[in-house]
Amino acid sequence: MDKRKRAGDGYDDDPSRHYSWDNKVPNHSKIAVGDVIVLWDRVDLIGLSVIEYIETGEGDKDVKFCPFCGRADVASRKTMTPEYVCWKCNKEFDQPATKRVTVRTYRSRHEAGWIDLRGSLSAAELRQLCEKPKSQLSLRPLRWDDFRVRIEKGAARTPLGLVDSTQEVIAGGHRRTTVRARVGQPDFRRHLLGTFGATCAFTGPVPEQALEAAHLYSYAANGRHYKSGGLLLRRDLHRLFDLGLIAVDTATKTLDVSTELTDYPNYARMHGKPLYVALTPAHLKWLSEHWSMHRTAA
Repeated sequence: MDKRKRAGDGYDDDPSRHYSWDNKVPNHSKIAVGDVIVLWDRVDLIGLSVIEYIETGEGDKDVKFCPFCGRADVASRKTMTPEYVCWKCNKEFDQPATKRVTVRTYRSRHEAGWIDLRGSLSAAELRQLCEKPKSQLSLRPLRWDDFRVRIEKGAARTPLGLVDSTQEVIAGGHRRTTVRARVGQPDFRRHLLGTFGATCAFTGPVPEQALEAAHLYSYAANGRHYKSGGLLLRRDLHRLFDLGLIAVDTATKTLDVSTELTDYPNYARMHGKPLYVALTPAHLKWLSEHWSMHRTAA
């Protein structure tokens, strides 16, 4: 399966939710549902996800082309003059010619499996993990196995198991379910706020704006919101919980903080602390499964 990355080009992208392109972009037709998409902003890696769905349509676009040979292989140069060069005929010019054309548009939906990796790799490091490191294409194949090792074993040490479970769900024909689950997320959060108030289950009262609705199970692999299957967590703790770096020992109803967080006192001191909310039998069931996944299995 192809694994792809792209550079920013002015589309209305929201990296954690959707990414847009059109049929004028090289490799535009090679992206498919179930592919892993890795996004960056020319400076740093942003994150990755699995494409759940691709919306298609039509739109208008101004296309730049070489005024000498008519090809669209033109590029802007920030430090050289003339500013533009044609990669086909090698002519240089101050301004490209333009024309308005109708294009077929594509937009991926990929929220369910999103893993934020901001700052884990620089753009230069990421380019070296592409099949063609010197490529200037927005959509280009990535050496997935090498990339995965760098993320899971490198300084960030971020597990990518969510990618595998999301791909399994999509392969099983459940991608529409993951979209429906996203639609219900605001109601799910409101329900949790009504139940617990503005309280992080791990650290206590915090401003409502700092809280996220955390599923105690993988909604990417489950496709449903269970009212008894969530707690409110601060955003950073939500992330660490999803990665299994923080878990709940259901035998003692206390927090278990991974040794990987030992160097971070604010997290390390949470180890062994009780939760700030009462847990129902349903909560304990989901938390027990989370524990089995991230502690027993390990």
